[in-house]
Amino acid sequence: MKARILVVDDEEIVIRSCLRILADGDYEVAAVQSGAEALRKVDENGYDVLILDIMMPGIDGLEVLQRVKEIHPEIDVIMVTGLSQIETAVRCMKLGAFDYLPKPFDPDELKLVVERALERRRLLKENLDLKSEVSSKYRLENIIGSSPRIQEVYRLIAKGAPTNSTVLLTGESGTGKELVARAIHYNSLRKDKPFVAVDCNSLSENLLESELFGHVKGSFTGAVSNKKGMFEVAHGGTLFLDEIGNISLSTQAKLLRVIQEREFRAVGDTRTQVANVRLIAATNKDLKAMVAEGTFREDLYYRINIFPIRVPPLRERRDDIPSLAFHFLKAFSRELEKEVSEFSEGALNVLVNYDWPGNVRELENSVHRAAILATDKVIRKAHLVNIIDMSPRHDFEIPKTGDELKRVKKVAREKSVEHIERLFVLETLKRNAWNVTKSAEETGMQRANFQALMKKYNIRIREAEKPLGESGDT
Repeated sequence: MKARILVVDDEEIVIRSCLRILADGDYEVAAVQSGAEALRKVDENGYDVLILDIMMPGIDGLEVLQRVKEIHPEIDVIMVTGLSQIETAVRCMKLGAFDYLPKPFDPDELKLVVERALERRRLLKENLDLKSEVSSKYRLENIIGSSPRIQEVYRLIAKGAPTNSTVLLTGESGTGKELVARAIHYNSLRKDKPFVAVDCNSLSENLLESELFGHVKGSFTGAVSNKKGMFEVAHGGTLFLDEIGNISLSTQAKLLRVIQEREFRAVGDTRTQVANVRLIAATNKDLKAMVAEGTFREDLYYRINIFPIRVPPLRERRDDIPSLAFHFLKAFSRELEKEVSEFSEGALNVLVNYDWPGNVRELENSVHRAAILATDKVIRKAHLVNIIDMSPRHDFEIPKTGDELKRVKKVAREKSVEHIERLFVLETLKRNAWNVTKSAEETGMQRANFQALMKKYNIRIREAEKPLGESGDT
């Protein structure tokens, strides 16, 4: 089936030009000269790609874009803009446009961006069952979990990976931002090209500039030979800039130019090189606050914040802690050549109720240490002394107003109820030899309701906990 393309522009010459350029492709191309007519045609016929002018009388391209993406988010929109409207084009990207072309555009440029949009659609169509496909794919990248917060991350990865848009990953240290970046790369059209990571926090200003752009021999003291920069090494692939909030204003300006012009120069070189990379940036800082303070460029912030993904801290996805812990335990028991395969109920309670300021990285290290200390196949509370001995923490700020006090008290009450519910389920199961039917009958609850409480607190009946010969009533 041929791809369907709609050209929307109030200038007849632009329409004729687009129709001529796309005439020899495997497309069905139609054209209209107003935003209102474009919306009607889209609702009536549906299209794969819209080539949409920004400046039009009546309903302009910005409004058409917003309405199309609200009702038909699957349609890819390529914006056409005059050179003086680049900032507006950036706004369009934030509203969901696939890409933009400045006027006058080269025929090959138009063909290329249309083909990229159609290739993205073909990739999306191969993944109809997003939930199961995304979950299994990203599990391979060690993104573990099924909580609502992490499912939202999966959903955004699935949306953003097939595009060429710049991604900004935000979140605390240790949440797994690089794993998300790798998942985006390996599920993108660039997956067969390099994924290159640069830690912007570990290099001085001069070294970072050389690391990103490369240098030529003799360009500074110690430059004894030519060196490729990471923009060149990552050609055709993905460049991941970790902790981008730590780069200097001077380097920010040079990075902005690369993003805008899609070209760069090595330090000390006069030759210009093309920057063909997909950029993913990550930070644990509040870049918006840094913009207000003047320590991060506003124009760079809007350039990298095209497709933001917040990676949640572990305390916001406690339901994922048991599955993460077992995942790490399996890996470390294999590495240590020890048969450690279980957590005691007490140990799991400690893991789930700890706030994990170091997030997934801290959990991984704690499980590693516990696996080393374990003397049999079970990790117990005593093996988690490094987190048990930590000072008590709360996951809220001390209230400053009456309204804040009410909110904090409500949260505290809910947490107390959750703690009691969990103990209620566990003790009932223990009294009834882990038989769910008997446990539900003893409490006077419907079996389905009792199971719902078990699911809520991630309580499973493991084989080791069942009496010998029990059939496995779960």
